[in-house]
Amino acid sequence: MAESVLFKGNLMNLHSHKYSGLANAKTIGISHNKTGNLSVVTRKPSSHQHQYHTGRHHATIRPGSGSRRSMGIVSGQSKRNYRPDLRRAAIARTSALLASQKEKPDAHPKKLRGKKKAAAAAA
Repeated sequence: MAESVLFKGNLMNLHSHKYSGLANAKTIGISHNKTGNLSVVTRKPSSHQHQYHTGRHHATIRPGSGSRRSMGIVSGQSKRNYRPDLRRAAIARTSALLASQKEKPDAHPKKLRGKKKAAAAAA
């Protein structure tokens, strides 16, 4: 799973003021829940910065929702002038987490060519 271990709210896992979940009052946190859902956490505008759980808005996205709906939920925050500069980073983070939830298909067996194909046909 691709998840920020050190700092919650840091979308790009970069040490910069723009993406920091600690230095900014308004942050967008996107991560996996224990149940496998995606969790989008933002700060309520009327809350105090030190109120952690009661001052946050939690939106959950079920795994079967599809990528279009989850991208709409995430990009909707930036369209409402919450943090428009984090829109591309939030969408990239959501896309990576959705891709990590999908099961990879089985690899197709390689076709034999040349001498190996002739040897297999002769045997």
